[in-house]
Amino acid sequence: MKVILNKDVANLGEEGEVREVKRGYARNYLIPQGFVLPYNKQNIAIFESRKAAIEKRKLEKKNHAKDLKEKLEALEIHLKMPAGDTGKLFGSVTNATVAEELEKLGFSVERKRIELPEHNIKMSGNYQAKIKLYGNESAQIKIAINMEKKETEE
Repeated sequence: MKVILNKDVANLGEEGEVREVKRGYARNYLIPQGFVLPYNKQNIAIFESRKAAIEKRKLEKKNHAKDLKEKLEALEIHLKMPAGDTGKLFGSVTNATVAEELEKLGFSVERKRIELPEHNIKMSGNYQAKIKLYGNESAQIKIAINMEKKETEE
């Protein structure tokens, strides 16, 4: 079934693009959520009139992604996590942990866009994480995980 994207949809495309999707996916999910409109003459005319505004938004998103990439790549996140003597963490560092830390630093990044090596980190040390921004644009951030020192009782 041919549809026109009304909004950006992950793994499908950007606003204004025409895509071929399975009938059930469109009927049961995309159309009720307002993500797409059926491909017909009336909807094509609507998107043709909005084309300039859509292109302007795409350009703004691309410029914002470039600015954000520069800021993120200059950043190094330091996390203190409880760990054993060998450096193995009690628990793990996930993309949600990294997203929370970025939020504290003033960057709003969805956790789904953060890719950690092997999906989570279970040892202390230095790591690289990839953040998908917009289109093919992505940023590499440095993460330093230090062991949290335990206070011993005497």
